[in-house]
Amino acid sequence: MMNTKEIMDLALELAGLDAIPADSGIIVEGENIKKIAIGVDMELAEMMLARELGVDLVITHHPTGGSPRLDLHNVMDNQIDRMVKAGVPINKAQKALQEKKGQVERGMHVSNYDRAVSAAKLLNMPFMAIHTPADILAENKVQALMDEKLKDNPKATLQDVIDALETLPEYQRTLAKPVIRVGKKDDYAGKTYVTMAGGTGGGNSVYKAYFDAGVGTLVMMHVPEEGISAIKEQNIGNVVIAGHMASDSVGINQICAALEEKGIEIIRMSGVIDPK
Repeated sequence: MMNTKEIMDLALELAGLDAIPADSGIIVEGENIKKIAIGVDMELAEMMLARELGVDLVITHHPTGGSPRLDLHNVMDNQIDRMVKAGVPINKAQKALQEKKGQVERGMHVSNYDRAVSAAKLLNMPFMAIHTPADILAENKVQALMDEKLKDNPKATLQDVIDALETLPEYQRTLAKPVIRVGKKDDYAGKTYVTMAGGTGGGNSVYKAYFDAGVGTLVMMHVPEEGISAIKEQNIGNVVIAGHMASDSVGINQICAALEEKGIEIIRMSGVIDPK
């Protein structure tokens, strides 16, 4: 048995974090947890089902309520470190992110941040959000995979990137398979860089900053239509969309596996792909 703090600490340790990110948190505390329902998006309907299933804790990946939802924009600064690692000057990285960060803050400010929170409290259902830790785990695992699979092939193509992704069970089992959104399967991938953490996508200025710094292909969870159009117009880089639910699952499943090793029963639902 575990409590919510121990579960959060475990997720932070796995992701190499020493503090709870702004988009994550314990919303309703719980003790003596033996059975967990975890999903990409968990709100009232999922909580009601979890209660019927005798669950002790509901974990949502996306921050569906409370301060983790309102403060989502604050974790976007993590993308600056990721851009710098790719070779983007730190001042340029900060400026590239500013516009999208403001858009996210304004969007979340008007959202119904209480919907899932009040439901959990009224149901007396322990409830927590684990967003950035899982996304960091996904980003690290997929980047390590790209580095391993493409390291001996300087002329690796976008099809090679897709093939590498599909060696992971989450990408094998998803209905929304990895796809090339900018570029063609025989195009050279060049430097392949995975960006999956940091709250949400950084926007067109961030994509351009990566390509200007020498990245050839970005591997992401998702990209909006305007982003695809802008990158095509720039004609300097490729985009492979690994898939949203599958990529979220890559990170979530690492946390699930660590919990299962401690004897916790896990019910994967609402978008989480079981790798077994």
